[in-house]
Formats: sequence, C-alpha cells, structure tokens
Amino acid sequence: MGVYNRAPLEVERGQGVRLWSTDGTEYLDCVSGISTNALGHAHPKLVQAVKDQAEKLWHVSNIFKIPGQDALADDLCAKSFADVVFFTNSGTEAIECALKTARKYHVTNGQPERIDIYGFDGSFHGRTYGAINAAANPSYTEGFGPKMEGFHQLKWGDKAALTAAFENPNAAAIVLEPVQGEGGCRATPEEDLRWMREMADKHGVLIIFDEVQCGMGRTGKLWAHEWAGMTPDIMAIAKALGGGFPIGACLATAEAAKGMTVGVHGSTFGGNPLAMAVGKAAFDEVSSDAILNNVNEVAGYLKQQLHGLAERFPDVIVEVRGKGLLLGVKLVPNNREFMGWARDEAKLLVAGGGDNLVRVLPPLNITLEEAREAVEKFEKACEFARTKVSG
Repeated sequence: MGVYNRAPLEVERGQGVRLWSTDGTEYLDCVSGISTNALGHAHPKLVQAVKDQAEKLWHVSNIFKIPGQDALADDLCAKSFADVVFFTNSGTEAIECALKTARKYHVTNGQPERIDIYGFDGSFHGRTYGAINAAANPSYTEGFGPKMEGFHQLKWGDKAALTAAFENPNAAAIVLEPVQGEGGCRATPEEDLRWMREMADKHGVLIIFDEVQCGMGRTGKLWAHEWAGMTPDIMAIAKALGGGFPIGACLATAEAAKGMTVGVHGSTFGGNPLAMAVGKAAFDEVSSDAILNNVNEVAGYLKQQLHGLAERFPDVIVEVRGKGLLLGVKLVPNNREFMGWARDEAKLLVAGGGDNLVRVLPPLNITLEEAREAVEKFEKACEFARTKVSG
C-alpha cells in the first residue's frame, strides 16, 4: 500500500553506525531505524544470538512455557520498577496492553466507570486504534471513524488542565512520553513528573509511560523517568529492546496489573523464543554501565557542538533540544528538505520530527570520533541549507 513517503535510497547493508546503499554509497546513520538499532547495524552479539536460537527453536506460541521469557522478564524487573511483564511484537502493541491494563485495574477495584485516558498534544504512541486515540493527532485519527470513548487530549505543559484531569472521578490513567520523540523532542520537566506522581497517588490515577523511543538508555539512564527519581505504574517499551529485531513489552507493578488474569489478553507471536534470545542479548548490552556512560559522554559533546552550529547558522537552526542521544534540531528551512540535503550533500542520515525539526538518533555505542564526523556532516548540510535559504 502506498502509505510510506520513502526517501530515494535503497539500502543494502549496515555495519555499526554505517549504512550502504545498493549503489555502494556510504552514509553515516543517525536515524538508527528510528531509535531502534541501539547497538548499530549487525552487532556481533545480536547476530550470534539470532544464529544460535534460529538453529534451536523459533516459535511455539504461548500455550507452552518459554524459558527465554522468564529470563528476559527477570532482567527487566530487576532493573526497573516493574513486577510483571507482557511481551509483544511492537511498541504500539505494548501501548495497547498498557491501556487495557489500566482500565482493567479500575474494573477490578469495583470502579468500572473509570475509563478516561488522558494523553498530550505532540505525543505519538503508535498506529493501532487505542494508540492513535491516546495521542489524538488528527493526521492519524481522521478517516478512521468516530473517536473512541474515554480518550482525551491535554495541551503539553498545561498544569491546570492536568490537575483537572487527575481530579476527574472517572480518570483511569494519563499516558505520556517523558521525552517526546516524533512530537519534537520535548522533555517533561523533572519536577513536573514528580508532581504527577504525587497527584496520581492522591487521586487513584495510574501513570503510563511510553518509553518506546526514549527508554533503553537513549537519554543516558536506562529509563528516561529515572532522571526525575520517580516511577510510573505501567510502561511500554520496544525499539531498542530488540536492537532492530521486532519486540516490545508492557511492564507494570503487580498492583497495576492485578486485573490481567488468565484469558483477558494474549499474543500469538509475542515473546517468541527467537525474539527473547535477541532481546536478552540486546538488553544485557544496552543496560551496561559502559553503554550508559558512553551515551552521556557523547551526548554532552554532540549537544555542545550542535549549540555551536546554532550560533553560527541562526538562519538555519532555531533551537537544539532533547535529552541524551534523543536530540532535536528545530530548523528555519523545511525539515524534510533539510533531511534530503543532509543525505545527498553530506551523506548524513537524520530523522524527521514534529515542530519542523530533525532528530539526531545515533546508536548508543557511537564513538566520539564518529560523533565528530556526524557534526562535520551536519555542518556541511547547514552550509548547503544556507545557500538555499538565502537563495
């Protein structure tokens, strides 16, 4: 179906932060499969995990116990707030599980009227029905029938509206990305996240975090909410959890998940042996101190250099924002045009985003030398953009 506005680039192979097209052109990849290839392309440990598991067992479905699920779930719970995990194939499926978990929680508590889910403008939670209604972006919801009951959108940063949402007796949960990805790399202030936790506890509302893009080390801590020193009740993760292999997970406290009993939810492929093997290998690497320390070191350098470029190219760059290696550069020229200039003139691949910005999403194991190369290429793209803007 013609639903993708693809770049005119046919990719053939990748290695680390490098990507090669079918005509042999080499690119520096700061898209990383949209924050997914956290360890770059063809990481040897992930390649080996696929090979080893592929020779043993691919799929049996969840009618049997799958030891790899227990192993990965134990790791995730040990390094997060969670007590239980449900495995999916993608981030949007993890969000669906989170939404169902929240509503089921209130039903179990004898409050079935508590169905209202509050999301925020600029958010992105995936493309399934629950996910698009939670984000309520008109470009994703229009043409797909009436809005689903019980979903409401708040303006990002509107504390008065959020207070009213918490105080609504029918409120079930709020869902947000601690650092927005598609919406423009906006980070919710840490003091606001802590206040949300207090309000949620006071009014019996659950907090759902979507860390599909900003989690798994992307911000310099394993989970983005760790910077605020608070925790959600439910969290959706995916993308980097498989290092490029399709996998997602919904994490929750035992209390929040108490309504998720036998038969109320399920998945044919979720938690399959192949995905679990790759996910375990990826999580072991991404959650290591070496990777997290590297993210903070390289992110500090990249952000400093991008701010420097913003000072030198005020006719091209409006603002630099984001956290860790989830960086956004708001532009004067059209961001889609800039992506093309970066690709064609500088052989640099960057991702698009809301609010007319481009996202810089390199692998978490990118070296300082590779980061310097990325800055040089971004500067070259800015120089070319300046000729276009002035023209």
